[in-house]
Amino acid sequence: MTSSMVVPVVDVQNDNFRELWPAMVLAIRTCSFVAMDTELSGLGNRKALLAESIEDRYKAICQAARSRSILSLGVACFKRLEDKDSYLVQVFNLTLLCSEEYVIEPQSVRFLVQHGFDFNKQYAQGVPYCKGNNKGGTDSQGVSVRSLFTELLRARRPLVLHNGLIDMAFLYQCFYAHLPERLATFTADLSEMFPAGVYDTKYASEFELRLTASYLEYAYKKCKLDNSRGVEAGAGGRHLLVDFCRYGGHMSSYVDYRACPAVAPPPGQQEVCQRFSAFGWCPNGSQCPSSHDTDLILLQDEALRQDKRSKRKRKRDKRKGGGTGAGGAAAEEEKEQDEEQRESKISHMELDPADTPTQDGSPRDPAAGAAPPAPEEEHAGNGSHALSDGVADETAPTGTAVGGEDEKVSVAGGDGGDDNCESVAAAKAAAAEEANRKRLEGGTHRAGFDAFMTAYIFAYACTLDAKDRKEDRKEEKEEKEEEQWLPACHNKVYLSGKAAPLHIVKSSFAKSSKAHSLKMELVWGRSLAGTPLAARPPPPQGAGGQ
Repeated sequence: MTSSMVVPVVDVQNDNFRELWPAMVLAIRTCSFVAMDTELSGLGNRKALLAESIEDRYKAICQAARSRSILSLGVACFKRLEDKDSYLVQVFNLTLLCSEEYVIEPQSVRFLVQHGFDFNKQYAQGVPYCKGNNKGGTDSQGVSVRSLFTELLRARRPLVLHNGLIDMAFLYQCFYAHLPERLATFTADLSEMFPAGVYDTKYASEFELRLTASYLEYAYKKCKLDNSRGVEAGAGGRHLLVDFCRYGGHMSSYVDYRACPAVAPPPGQQEVCQRFSAFGWCPNGSQCPSSHDTDLILLQDEALRQDKRSKRKRKRDKRKGGGTGAGGAAAEEEKEQDEEQRESKISHMELDPADTPTQDGSPRDPAAGAAPPAPEEEHAGNGSHALSDGVADETAPTGTAVGGEDEKVSVAGGDGGDDNCESVAAAKAAAAEEANRKRLEGGTHRAGFDAFMTAYIFAYACTLDAKDRKEDRKEEKEEKEEEQWLPACHNKVYLSGKAAPLHIVKSSFAKSSKAHSLKMELVWGRSLAGTPLAARPPPPQGAGGQ
């Protein structure tokens, strides 16, 4: 039923970019919101990306965005249908190739290759683009990636990201203009570029949905599981429903169908990696002896939650038997739940003080302790980036659990001769299979599918929010598009290690950048660049067939 689905992701590259251009533009212009995700060639100094000062973080992100590039761009367009909780979905995965020199980090290459990224395809068929300010006046016309980004701005749709600060900086630098020097100027520009709002599903997962963990794959599977349970149980209220465009003829050759099976425990009894369970990241990667299976992690969290719920019920019954008043029992239970939530959040947000990266940002020697989750691992997935939210850099100490198991089997074999060799071979095969399973547990980290997961989380959160605001919405006139979405998460971007988000607003003390002002003239025309959003004409709806 709704517990499993198959997501069609349209692969876009240089040889079919012009052919698919009308479909992409029409999808953006007619959708209700757009989710994006990126694969990057690197992020530079990881320590600077976690600086205490947000301004210092922004400077480090700018340095990375100016020297690195976007290798792949995922775009998920969700069009709300008449019943408000149903969406028609189109997902595109664009393979890109920066036409200028850029830095690519070895650990990023290793991670992407291990998770299915095809660099041969990228260099042979990547859609070319230039970074920084407009070159040659091609941003507002023609068929290019920068023109596609301009179409997104003209569509005035909400932009949805997961742990999106790094994504937004790279999108700005690669497809829009040279990044401004100050963070306040950057947020001022973004507030005008996306007047319908920017939404961060990592922030929504932690502070709106209150999930146990907020990395992309976990949040997506948790939302899908809860939604499917509500539908299958026949519970009243609103539920999220998604449908996909059908692709026939030669178009089907461009589509990669990504299966999303129902959440189910893996065969056999396995121990969950606690680091991966909390952060979606583990320093040992595929060689970790514990499981990184998000299905198993999710089901164990569900079982733990049910166990705590049963314990609270027994305590409540005991208090009732002892004559404790109903009001006092309810207040005490509420206090316990608040403390439990707070402890859970702190345990997943705080880093081990001993887990600090080296000065150049590279992971420490395994013997000195595990490397911490870098911003891109907590990045949403941004389960997506070179080292991503869902799976860690697969640098593990040599001679770890895999080799150890081989030695144990050899000793156990004794004088078995051929039997001993067969045992060793079987152990090696099992170890290889386990390593491959761990690789698959983290998915292929395609930007297109990660964008879909991001959009699904957002749509599900909006459905829950609509339930809570049902009565209030009857009295509202809903004149503005952004009022239909998550007001508590509007223009709030998650900041790693911070209790407060980054607000995408134009401060009275900050002006928009000159490059942005020139770009807005290209997007809207000189006469409309300073016109309020409501007074601007709507984007055209006919841009070629699907």
